[in-house]
Amino acid sequence: MSEALSLSIIFVLYASVGLFAVLGSIVVTQKLMPPRIEQIFYAGFLIAIAGFYIPFMGYFQADEAWPMELRAIAGFSALAIIGARFTPALILGYLLHGLWDFLHEVQLHGGAQVFEPGQSTAIPLAYGAFCAAFDFGITAYFYHRRDIWRRAWQPAVATA
Repeated sequence: MSEALSLSIIFVLYASVGLFAVLGSIVVTQKLMPPRIEQIFYAGFLIAIAGFYIPFMGYFQADEAWPMELRAIAGFSALAIIGARFTPALILGYLLHGLWDFLHEVQLHGGAQVFEPGQSTAIPLAYGAFCAAFDFGITAYFYHRRDIWRRAWQPAVATA
């Protein structure tokens, strides 16, 4: 089997696991959390997944990557904080994070030069495929859920 075919199979498998993680996340959060808390949870999770790049920088000794990766983490964190209350910012944050993961994967395993040499950190094989699938899949869920979350933040109407 060729290396390209093997990589393709690995990417498809990891992307499939990412989509199954979306389904599991949806089931668990809808069952355990009211809509406002669910939105806040996903905002906090965006900060956490953006922060995954910190240990990768250390593990892969990507000392030159710190400035760019930390700016990205700060940007995703800002979108998450805003997105804890405003769904469009959360949608944008996860879309951009999915693109960020995908670009890291392309840089490392696709042969394309996306970032300047040394400016991004390495990631484990197919991590970007898994994360991009999760980020894009959960973004679709957020879009579907946006009206429920918006109504959850509206003040209760008193009835007489």
